[in-house]
Amino acid sequence: MNMDNSPAIAIENLSKTYKGKKRAQVEALKGMSLTVDQGEIFGFLGPNGAGKSTTIKCLVGLIQPTSGSARIKGIPVTQVESRRSMGYLPENPAFYDYLSAEEYLTFVGRTYRMSADQLTTRCREVLRQLELWDARKRPMRGYSKGMVQRVGLAQTLIHDPDVYILDEPMSGLDPIGRALVKEIIIDLKRRGKSVFFSTHITDDVEKVCDQVGVIVQGTLVAVDRVETILRSGVEGYQVHLRTPAGEPAAVIAGITPDRSNGPLAEYAVPCARFNAFMEAVNAAGADVALVETKRRDLEDFFLSLVHDHSPHR
Repeated sequence: MNMDNSPAIAIENLSKTYKGKKRAQVEALKGMSLTVDQGEIFGFLGPNGAGKSTTIKCLVGLIQPTSGSARIKGIPVTQVESRRSMGYLPENPAFYDYLSAEEYLTFVGRTYRMSADQLTTRCREVLRQLELWDARKRPMRGYSKGMVQRVGLAQTLIHDPDVYILDEPMSGLDPIGRALVKEIIIDLKRRGKSVFFSTHITDDVEKVCDQVGVIVQGTLVAVDRVETILRSGVEGYQVHLRTPAGEPAAVIAGITPDRSNGPLAEYAVPCARFNAFMEAVNAAGADVALVETKRRDLEDFFLSLVHDHSPHR
């Protein structure tokens, strides 16, 4: 098998069943299949308890699935070799807090058999990139939650893997930290890396992801391109026209302006009537100031799927 041409992540019919209270069977994952291509950012969306962390723990070898299989760059996740090209950030990273960030990254780099020179260079680069340089020699017991989260991300970057699996990477970060992590994820894509990250925050996915999967109650209910979801969610347009001084806003193509703000009039135009409306605008010689797309965003898409697949609806 040519591993270079294999998907970054390939999951086939993955299932995981736990024994719950009173020996009841709990299906955390139900026959999941998906593929993440090399160089792609994949957002894994789902409410709390949907099965996101269970999926990730199967991918990184922390738990064994009940059935099905998964591969990282063509290598089964049951083989230790699959972890060599992977960086993993757990949902709640915890470290030996008597170590400094620099000491911990050195430890991680040595486990990946990085040379001393390579490790020195990468430590400096990663600590600066994650804005931990000034605190690099302080014991991590004095770090804030956001700083600990950034150390967690640093240890996924240190050996420069090809595939990144991140469980809630923006958890506990302030807006500046969230922006930094998004910037790093986008930079990884620019460099041809693959990123699979779980979240329940749709804005994170909308900003950085190529593709999104939605999991509800252990079942993967949708996988699609983010741009396709946003494009298909267009509901209409808000057209802003300049009105002549002292004149009321006109009814155009049967559409009455829903708001007038000084010299501007705003028209809510449905998709089906947009072309006719713009033709009437041109015929009237009206001055178009702005056309805004009114769309259903990724959050609406996500919430509708969760509602439709909830057993209690």
